Amino acid sequence: MAPLVEATGGRLAEASALWWREETSERTLRRDGRRWTAWTAWIVIAFTTPGIVLLLLSPLTLPVALGCFAHAWIVPWFQARRGARSVAPLGSQRSASRLGGGHPEADGVALGLLADLVAHTERELLARSGLVLERGELGTWLVGERGALLVRPQGRRVDCWCVRVAEQDGLPGADRVAHLLLALREDECGFAKVANLGFSGAAWRVRRGMPERSRAALDAARAASRVHR
Repeated sequence: MAPLVEATGGRLAEASALWWREETSERTLRRDGRRWTAWTAWIVIAFTTPGIVLLLLSPLTLPVALGCFAHAWIVPWFQARRGARSVAPLGSQRSASRLGGGHPEADGVALGLLADLVAHTERELLARSGLVLERGELGTWLVGERGALLVRPQGRRVDCWCVRVAEQDGLPGADRVAHLLLALREDECGFAKVANLGFSGAAWRVRRGMPERSRAALDAARAASRVHR
Protein backbone atom coordinates (compact mmCIF):
# COMPACT_ATOMS: atom_id res chain seq x y z
CA MET A 1 0.00 0.00 0.00
CA ALA A 2 1.39 3.39 -1.00
CA PRO A 3 2.17 5.88 1.79
CA LEU A 4 1.49 9.59 1.55
CA VAL A 5 3.86 12.39 0.67
CA GLU A 6 3.64 16.13 1.33
CA ALA A 7 6.53 18.59 1.28
CA THR A 8 6.67 21.31 3.92
CA GLY A 9 9.60 23.61 4.56
CA GLY A 10 12.62 21.52 3.62
CA ARG A 11 11.47 18.32 5.31
CA LEU A 12 8.59 16.00 4.52
CA ALA A 13 6.05 16.14 7.31
CA GLU A 14 5.32 12.42 6.91
CA ALA A 15 9.03 11.59 7.24
CA SER A 16 9.26 13.50 10.52
CA ALA A 17 6.18 11.69 11.80
CA LEU A 18 7.64 8.24 11.07
CA TRP A 19 10.11 8.41 13.94
CA TRP A 20 10.29 4.61 14.24
CA ARG A 21 11.57 4.17 10.67
CA GLU A 22 15.30 4.24 10.05
CA GLU A 23 16.61 7.15 8.00
CA THR A 24 17.38 6.15 4.44
CA SER A 25 21.03 6.35 3.45
CA GLU A 26 23.58 4.70 1.18
CA ARG A 27 24.18 2.16 3.95
CA THR A 28 20.52 1.21 4.39
CA LEU A 29 20.03 0.94 0.63
CA ARG A 30 23.01 -1.40 0.31
CA ARG A 31 21.75 -3.47 3.22
CA ASP A 32 18.22 -3.74 1.84
CA GLY A 33 19.63 -4.62 -1.58
CA ARG A 34 21.62 -7.49 -0.07
CA ARG A 35 18.50 -8.72 1.70
CA TRP A 36 16.53 -8.78 -1.53
CA THR A 37 19.36 -10.62 -3.28
CA ALA A 38 19.51 -13.18 -0.45
CA TRP A 39 15.73 -13.64 -0.59
CA THR A 40 15.80 -14.23 -4.35
CA ALA A 41 18.67 -16.70 -4.04
CA TRP A 42 16.83 -18.56 -1.28
CA ILE A 43 13.69 -18.85 -3.41
CA VAL A 44 15.68 -20.26 -6.33
CA ILE A 45 17.52 -22.74 -4.11
CA ALA A 46 14.36 -23.74 -2.21
CA PHE A 47 12.57 -24.77 -5.42
CA THR A 48 15.52 -25.98 -7.49
CA THR A 49 16.98 -28.36 -4.89
CA PRO A 50 13.86 -30.60 -4.60
CA GLY A 51 13.66 -30.77 -8.39
CA ILE A 52 17.26 -31.96 -8.66
CA VAL A 53 16.76 -34.49 -5.85
CA LEU A 54 13.64 -35.88 -7.54
CA LEU A 55 15.48 -36.34 -10.82
CA LEU A 56 18.33 -38.13 -9.05
CA LEU A 57 15.85 -40.48 -7.39
CA SER A 58 13.99 -41.33 -10.59
CA PRO A 59 13.68 -39.94 -14.11
CA LEU A 60 9.95 -40.60 -13.82
CA THR A 61 9.67 -37.59 -11.50
CA LEU A 62 10.55 -35.25 -14.37
CA PRO A 63 7.07 -33.58 -14.53
CA VAL A 64 7.19 -32.76 -10.81
CA ALA A 65 10.81 -31.58 -11.08
CA LEU A 66 9.90 -29.28 -13.96
CA GLY A 67 7.17 -27.81 -11.75
CA CYS A 68 9.79 -27.05 -9.09
CA PHE A 69 12.07 -25.41 -11.65
CA ALA A 70 9.17 -23.35 -12.98
CA HIS A 71 8.43 -22.03 -9.50
CA ALA A 72 12.10 -21.10 -9.06
CA TRP A 73 11.76 -18.89 -12.13
CA ILE A 74 8.20 -17.60 -11.75
CA VAL A 75 8.31 -16.40 -8.13
CA PRO A 76 11.31 -14.02 -8.56
CA TRP A 77 9.94 -12.91 -11.94
CA PHE A 78 6.56 -12.07 -10.43
CA GLN A 79 8.16 -10.13 -7.56
CA ALA A 80 10.28 -8.06 -9.97
CA ARG A 81 7.29 -7.43 -12.22
CA ARG A 82 5.17 -6.29 -9.28
CA GLY A 83 7.93 -3.89 -8.24
CA ALA A 84 8.21 -2.48 -11.76
CA ARG A 85 4.43 -2.11 -12.06
CA SER A 86 4.22 -0.20 -8.77
CA VAL A 87 5.12 2.89 -10.82
CA ALA A 88 2.27 4.31 -12.93
CA PRO A 89 3.73 6.26 -15.89
CA LEU A 90 1.88 9.36 -17.04
CA GLY A 91 -0.56 8.40 -19.78
CA SER A 92 -0.40 4.67 -19.06
CA GLN A 93 -3.38 2.38 -18.61
CA ARG A 94 -3.26 3.09 -14.86
CA SER A 95 -3.02 6.85 -15.34
CA ALA A 96 -5.64 9.07 -13.69
CA SER A 97 -6.72 10.33 -17.10
CA ARG A 98 -7.34 6.76 -18.29
CA LEU A 99 -9.30 5.77 -15.18
CA GLY A 100 -12.02 8.35 -15.67
CA GLY A 101 -10.68 10.91 -13.23
CA GLY A 102 -9.26 13.36 -15.71
CA HIS A 103 -10.56 16.44 -17.51
CA PRO A 104 -8.82 17.37 -20.79
CA GLU A 105 -8.46 21.06 -19.96
CA ALA A 106 -7.15 20.46 -16.44
CA ASP A 107 -4.83 17.72 -17.69
CA GLY A 108 -3.37 20.09 -20.29
CA VAL A 109 -2.69 22.82 -17.75
CA ALA A 110 -1.14 20.34 -15.29
CA LEU A 111 1.07 18.89 -18.01
CA GLY A 112 2.30 22.36 -18.94
CA LEU A 113 3.18 23.11 -15.32
CA LEU A 114 5.00 19.80 -14.99
CA ALA A 115 6.97 20.51 -18.17
CA ASP A 116 8.15 23.79 -16.62
CA LEU A 117 9.72 21.85 -13.74
CA VAL A 118 12.11 19.82 -15.87
CA ALA A 119 14.83 20.52 -18.41
CA HIS A 120 14.45 20.02 -22.14
CA THR A 121 16.01 16.55 -22.24
CA GLU A 122 13.91 15.31 -19.33
CA ARG A 123 10.82 16.88 -20.92
CA GLU A 124 11.34 14.89 -24.11
CA LEU A 125 11.88 11.70 -22.10
CA LEU A 126 8.66 12.37 -20.16
CA ALA A 127 6.72 12.71 -23.42
CA ARG A 128 8.10 9.40 -24.69
CA SER A 129 8.02 7.31 -21.52
CA GLY A 130 5.60 8.94 -19.06
CA LEU A 131 8.31 9.11 -16.38
CA VAL A 132 10.35 12.06 -15.07
CA LEU A 133 14.10 11.55 -14.66
CA GLU A 134 15.56 13.27 -11.60
CA ARG A 135 19.18 13.01 -10.45
CA GLY A 136 19.62 12.77 -6.70
CA GLU A 137 22.25 12.01 -4.08
CA LEU A 138 21.12 8.39 -3.71
CA GLY A 139 20.98 7.72 -7.45
CA THR A 140 18.83 8.55 -10.45
CA TRP A 141 15.07 8.55 -9.92
CA LEU A 142 12.22 7.88 -12.32
CA VAL A 143 8.98 9.36 -11.00
CA GLY A 144 5.49 8.45 -12.16
CA GLU A 145 1.97 9.32 -11.03
CA ARG A 146 2.26 6.65 -8.37
CA GLY A 147 5.57 5.18 -7.33
CA ALA A 148 9.18 5.81 -8.26
CA LEU A 149 12.21 3.83 -9.39
CA LEU A 150 15.65 4.53 -7.99
CA VAL A 151 18.52 3.49 -10.25
CA ARG A 152 21.55 3.07 -8.06
CA PRO A 153 25.01 4.39 -9.04
CA GLN A 154 26.59 2.39 -11.86
CA GLY A 155 23.10 1.44 -13.06
CA ARG A 156 23.14 -2.24 -12.14
CA ARG A 157 20.52 -2.24 -9.37
CA VAL A 158 17.04 -0.67 -9.30
CA ASP A 159 14.90 -0.07 -6.20
CA CYS A 160 11.12 0.08 -6.73
CA TRP A 161 9.24 2.36 -4.33
CA CYS A 162 5.50 2.55 -3.68
CA VAL A 163 4.41 6.11 -2.94
CA ARG A 164 1.55 8.47 -3.80
CA VAL A 165 0.34 11.99 -3.04
CA ALA A 166 -1.87 12.64 -0.04
CA GLU A 167 -4.93 14.04 -1.84
CA GLN A 168 -5.81 12.41 -5.14
CA ASP A 169 -9.50 13.14 -5.74
CA GLY A 170 -9.81 14.96 -9.05
CA LEU A 171 -6.05 15.59 -9.25
CA PRO A 172 -4.71 15.34 -12.83
CA GLY A 173 -2.01 12.79 -13.47
CA ALA A 174 0.62 15.43 -14.27
CA ASP A 175 -0.10 17.15 -10.95
CA ARG A 176 0.47 13.86 -9.14
CA VAL A 177 3.85 13.51 -10.82
CA ALA A 178 4.71 17.13 -9.99
CA HIS A 179 3.79 16.66 -6.32
CA LEU A 180 6.03 13.62 -6.00
CA LEU A 181 8.84 15.31 -7.93
CA LEU A 182 8.78 18.39 -5.71
CA ALA A 183 8.67 16.23 -2.58
CA LEU A 184 11.69 14.31 -3.86
CA ARG A 185 13.59 17.53 -4.52
CA GLU A 186 12.60 18.89 -1.13
CA ASP A 187 13.80 15.92 0.89
CA GLU A 188 15.23 12.94 -1.00
CA CYS A 189 16.04 10.82 2.05
CA GLY A 190 12.69 11.67 3.62
CA PHE A 191 10.96 10.70 0.36
CA ALA A 192 12.59 7.27 0.50
CA LYS A 193 11.80 6.96 4.21
CA VAL A 194 8.09 7.56 3.63
CA ALA A 195 7.90 5.29 0.59
CA ASN A 196 7.70 1.51 0.81
CA LEU A 197 10.44 -0.49 -0.89
CA GLY A 198 8.60 -3.04 -3.00
CA PHE A 199 11.54 -4.63 -4.77
CA SER A 200 15.29 -4.28 -5.23
CA GLY A 201 17.18 -6.18 -7.88
CA ALA A 202 19.01 -6.25 -11.17
CA ALA A 203 18.05 -3.56 -13.66
CA TRP A 204 17.35 -6.11 -16.41
CA ARG A 205 14.79 -7.84 -14.21
CA VAL A 206 12.93 -4.59 -13.51
CA ARG A 207 13.11 -3.52 -17.15
CA ARG A 208 11.47 -6.75 -18.26
CA GLY A 209 8.44 -5.99 -16.07
CA MET A 210 8.00 -2.38 -17.24
CA PRO A 211 5.67 -1.25 -20.04
CA GLU A 212 7.62 -1.22 -23.29
CA ARG A 213 7.02 2.53 -23.68
CA SER A 214 8.70 3.29 -20.35
CA ARG A 215 11.81 1.18 -20.83
CA ALA A 216 13.58 4.06 -22.59
CA ALA A 217 13.39 6.02 -19.33
CA LEU A 218 15.12 3.21 -17.43
CA ASP A 219 17.81 3.02 -20.11
CA ALA A 220 18.38 6.77 -19.81
CA ALA A 221 18.49 6.59 -16.00
CA ARG A 222 21.02 3.76 -16.12
CA ALA A 223 23.20 5.78 -18.48
CA ALA A 224 22.98 8.78 -16.15
CA SER A 225 23.80 6.63 -13.11
CA ARG A 226 27.01 5.33 -14.65
CA VAL A 227 28.39 8.88 -14.52
CA HIS A 228 26.65 9.68 -11.19
CA ARG A 229 28.94 11.93 -9.10
